[in-house]
Amino acid sequence: MESRLSVAGQQVQPILVMFPLGLFAMAVMFDMADLLGGPSILGALAYWNIIAGLLGGLLAALAGAVDMMFVRSPDARRLGVLRSLINMGVLVIFAVILMLRVHTPERVIGGGLFAVEVLALALSIFGAWFAGEIANGRAPAFARAATGNRNY
Repeated sequence: MESRLSVAGQQVQPILVMFPLGLFAMAVMFDMADLLGGPSILGALAYWNIIAGLLGGLLAALAGAVDMMFVRSPDARRLGVLRSLINMGVLVIFAVILMLRVHTPERVIGGGLFAVEVLALALSIFGAWFAGEIANGRAPAFARAATGNRNY
């Protein structure tokens, strides 16, 4: 699937995806350090990283929606929708984590919510890998089976 939204010849959506991915990864690292006995400010840093990651994720989702408007092939459209659903799922999970942190002192989390945060980060890494495979024209086998096209 080729991106139509570009600046100076570079596709915008793949670049925008990396910002929330890095911010979410840093949030997980800050929370892990906080849970392992670091200063409580690390929980607040993780909280603000999640906020920035959600804002960047919304920009990336908007760029992905612009790209999807120009897709003609039904198989490519299905793969693009699957990519978008994975990315939106990650954003929803981190938004729920953010809402649960609002009422805690110093924005820290417990072990259970940290486990959910790690799973959401793993899903975001999978989503970035999946989007890269689609962009390079190498759709994974499960995605080719879903579209019914063996030659994608």
